[in-house]
Amino acid sequence: MKADGTMSNPLQQYLDLYRNHEQAITAGAPAAMNTLRLAAMKALAGAVLPRKGSEDYEATDLAAVLAPDYGVNVLRRTFDADVAQVFRCDVPNLSTHLYFCINDMYHPTRTALLHDQGGVVVETFRQAWQRHRQLLVDHYGRLASLARPEVALNTLLAQDGLLVYVPDGVTAERPIQLVNILQAAAPLLAVRRLLIVMGRDAHAQMLVCDHSQLPAEAASLALSVVEVVAQENATFDFYDMEETTAANSRISTICVEQHAGSNVLVDGITLTNGFTRNNYHVEVNGEHASTQLLGMTIASGSQHVDTHTFIAHNAPRCHSNEMFKYVLNDSAVGAFAGRILVQPGCPRVEAYQGNRNLCASSTARMYTKPQLEIYTDDVKCSHGTTIGQLNQEALFYMRSRGIGEEQAKTLLMQAFVADVVDAVRLESLRDRLRHLVEKRFSGSLASCGNCVSPCKITD
Repeated sequence: MKADGTMSNPLQQYLDLYRNHEQAITAGAPAAMNTLRLAAMKALAGAVLPRKGSEDYEATDLAAVLAPDYGVNVLRRTFDADVAQVFRCDVPNLSTHLYFCINDMYHPTRTALLHDQGGVVVETFRQAWQRHRQLLVDHYGRLASLARPEVALNTLLAQDGLLVYVPDGVTAERPIQLVNILQAAAPLLAVRRLLIVMGRDAHAQMLVCDHSQLPAEAASLALSVVEVVAQENATFDFYDMEETTAANSRISTICVEQHAGSNVLVDGITLTNGFTRNNYHVEVNGEHASTQLLGMTIASGSQHVDTHTFIAHNAPRCHSNEMFKYVLNDSAVGAFAGRILVQPGCPRVEAYQGNRNLCASSTARMYTKPQLEIYTDDVKCSHGTTIGQLNQEALFYMRSRGIGEEQAKTLLMQAFVADVVDAVRLESLRDRLRHLVEKRFSGSLASCGNCVSPCKITD
């Protein structure tokens, strides 16, 4: 124990928690989840959490994020509320199939088969173990490496998850939307798990929205792992939008496996938050696969957003395009570490990585480290990063035309992120994002402004 009361190894408290409550944690969970817990314990026992300034390029301190004594809903207490009435998402009119997750429990009336989508399955892992067991056996935990302490911790403590399965040749006629709400009266660790399996020639779009209803004294952590399998010629768009509060911390890991001819777009959008660490890991395993990995962060105050990406090209003749943009104001901190790997024997790969950053104040800080590793010939690969400030000549020109200083700054910042917003392939979301970005820059975006009443925890 340190002098400040925190543990020298913050993971130890969760190992002790699991040992003391193993029966409650494993009860009712599918065998596919329980069989990985021993390996997760072993991984955590020898794990060293990344710390700020370490040799492996760290601009954040995950040990400090995990140090607080967060509570865990081991006994699976439910919420006495109709979440569809309690919460109204700020991305309406998308005509989606809508599901809710309160902390790390999926609302029972929403996790069901989508009969009107031609066989698309959206259900909890506990339900899937009865109806689609083989999907969990084949894919759960296969992509998310236990070598990552945050993944091992999620694997150790997760008691349920959500499965999205689009069978071969099926097109989901409407996007699937999952609204995650973090709500607690005391500090809480919400352990979330999502598995997405796209069959051959399947097509789907999914939007995940993170929101919170946290008072400042209930600073909590959302620990999320998402695994995406895209089979041959599948097309999948995954939009991950965070609009939480300063009391919220989030560590998210998204792992993607692509097979031949698949087309995957992953787009991470951070509008409001406290601390966020986003990890993206993509394995491109088939020829002619196409990957778009995009991200946009708007941070002010003392917000902190850290992004780590890795794209491995394990097959020839495939393409990836990666672009992350940050707009930082006040004392906000941003970080980006991106790595692209082209394996031996993989010619005709095209891979592009970009990180563009705008510091709108002199006290904002941005740390960036792009990397390329190429072990074959006949490829087209590039990477680049920039960190700049608002164009003073453009500001002067706009002000000379009667535009106020704050409005001029807002317009320049909106223009800076416009190409990332325009890359959204879900039209209704793209239009709504333009509005949300405008509100965010103008300072009128209030996190969870559509929460109309609190939920109540019951035994």
